[in-house]
Amino acid sequence: MTSTQENLTRPATASVGETVRVAAEVALPTLLGGVIKRRPAAMALAGKLGLDSSAVRLLRRLRDRHGARPLKLRVPGRSVGLALSGEDVAAVLAGAPVPFSPSTVEKRAALAHFQPHGVLISDAAARRPRRRFTEAVLEPGRPLHELAAPFARATAEEAAVVLSEATHDGELNWDAFNVAWWRLVRRVVLGSGARDDAALTDLLERLRLDANWAYLHPRRERVRARFHERLTAHLGRAEPGSLAAVIAAVGADGEIGPADQVAHWLFAFDAAGMVTYRTLALLAAHPAALERARTELAGFDPASPDQLSYLRACVLEAVRLWPTTPMILRETTEETSWGPAGTTVLIFAPLFHRDPDLPYADRFEPDIWLDGRAERNPALVPFSAGPAVCPGRDLVQFCASTMLANLLRGHRFEQASGPVLSPDRPLPATLDNFHLRLNLLPG
Repeated sequence: MTSTQENLTRPATASVGETVRVAAEVALPTLLGGVIKRRPAAMALAGKLGLDSSAVRLLRRLRDRHGARPLKLRVPGRSVGLALSGEDVAAVLAGAPVPFSPSTVEKRAALAHFQPHGVLISDAAARRPRRRFTEAVLEPGRPLHELAAPFARATAEEAAVVLSEATHDGELNWDAFNVAWWRLVRRVVLGSGARDDAALTDLLERLRLDANWAYLHPRRERVRARFHERLTAHLGRAEPGSLAAVIAAVGADGEIGPADQVAHWLFAFDAAGMVTYRTLALLAAHPAALERARTELAGFDPASPDQLSYLRACVLEAVRLWPTTPMILRETTEETSWGPAGTTVLIFAPLFHRDPDLPYADRFEPDIWLDGRAERNPALVPFSAGPAVCPGRDLVQFCASTMLANLLRGHRFEQASGPVLSPDRPLPATLDNFHLRLNLLPG
């Protein structure tokens, strides 16, 4: 029976033509871009063709035509609904894990390539202890993790390497930044003993590229076994000052599968690197915001953790502008107003993050995360929302803002390539970080 706790309108039904257009202009570009591991060529093409802005325009037209209520898509053999209102976004995300489970058939097929026991694709019974374990280690809701001090020192050291190389080359590019970011991630998660173990994250990358194809690609069990063995060895060291040490202190049995949870954290940290680099580009192109950030850094000590509220707001704003998870999926565990049990609910975040009705839709406005405007809009979900909200959101914001603080302290950057980012014109719907270069200037 339909849950009495829902306050959702019965869905409208899309025509066959509308369903085909949603598949071709929204779902297909998202899939081709790489939902588990981004594909640089696909992202570059999306920017050139304006695919992200086209997707938002299409969904706006559907909302104007059908109203701000769920839209049932005509997918053969499946029950699929598309959220078109912020109220539905809030209700669906608040309803996790029952009746709106984050574990969907698509996610299970994709993530099983490298984390078959991950919390995100666990059933309700297995999810509870795995979520508790994850929260105990990552400490959501706490701006400064208990290990913020060693994390801050590691970030300062890796940022110094980035600046040294950029000074030598005269510019910073994605490849150089990404190498440094992964060194930091391995130190934070597994300890300095894993700093140079690029082979570990290279194995993960291979598995994630396979995961892009979900059930269309066979699982590489031998590759996953090599990755799991290497990861487990690092976790077994439980190096002080790393999340691995926290895992050892918290304790976890085989049912929790700590290695699979850590595999997901590593996966998520990849997107955090993209966000950090994009935020740096935004600050380079927005002088007023950069000065606000530099004012915040007036008393910054690289060896001491700091909440850096404005830089965190800048990071959140970069995710709003270019969501790293553009398509949020839920699957109903029982009959709801969206349809029978097993219905897939689609939330296309750019529709709401770049809604033309928002006065700041296409501009860099970090203050919305400080003055309450973002909080009052339930459809702004940079880290998802509800009971399945990203448990690593505070740690990610800390690492990203601390990296930015170290890079901006005594240095300036200017955009050397990519689409124009300016406070005087709408920001592009796509920002290809892979081909984005920044010139390094003295502070």
